Amino acid sequence: MSFDAGGILPRDQSGGNEEIRARARASGARIVKRVMRGKNDPDWPAIVERWKAEQQEMRRRMVVAPLRPLPRFVAGADAAFSTDPPKRTVFAAAVVYDRVERRVVEVAHAKRAAEFPYIPGFLSFREGPAVLEAVGKLKHAWGAICFDAHGYAHPRRCGLAAHLSIQLDVPGVGVAKSRLIGVHSDPPAEAGAFSDLTDKGEQIGIVLRTRDNTRPVYISLGHRVDLDSARELALACVTRYRVPEPTRQADIEVAKLKRL
Repeated sequence: MSFDAGGILPRDQSGGNEEIRARARASGARIVKRVMRGKNDPDWPAIVERWKAEQQEMRRRMVVAPLRPLPRFVAGADAAFSTDPPKRTVFAAAVVYDRVERRVVEVAHAKRAAEFPYIPGFLSFREGPAVLEAVGKLKHAWGAICFDAHGYAHPRRCGLAAHLSIQLDVPGVGVAKSRLIGVHSDPPAEAGAFSDLTDKGEQIGIVLRTRDNTRPVYISLGHRVDLDSARELALACVTRYRVPEPTRQADIEVAKLKRL
């Protein structure tokens, strides 16, 4: 399976395409039970095995290819949990960011009951439906999406950023603020410097310094990008802060939702 960077989805039109919005809505439309599932459920081992199988299938479908040209409009998505034990509500936000004018042109929100508790390595099954609902509400065109999460830098090489990008079949990048797995050297102090993030001898992402003398971010593949494109897109979306604007603005919107 390959991706022609000049075809399939016209650049900056993937988010404005009704097919993509419909795919996001359908992917996030699972019926959520009123009682949260958990490790005490008799079928819990079977649930986890199904999750692993789905991640492996999504990883098989991942396309790695240059993203050229970089899109002007970039979507960003993030999610958070309510503070009430056991964090039963998921809040999600999606934005469309204009790299040229350096401003957010659209914001969408979603709020859903959580079906599952937080299980390391399976975040997409807890946050994913709410994130997809928010993304599905976006009407402005966009050409790639950044998630405040890991993509290929994941034990099964399919974190939330990869899982959802592949479900939507759009160019996607994982932009995480902390490490999940892997080892790396500290990148040089100047903006744009990076080092490889590796796991068991395989490169799974990069550790990118987006501004001089600030903590780096962790960049990994989602879908229909390569690491060079992912790095260039992240840097192209950085302004005064170390976190690229699409995910930074989505994080701000999620924080607003939690305060309501």
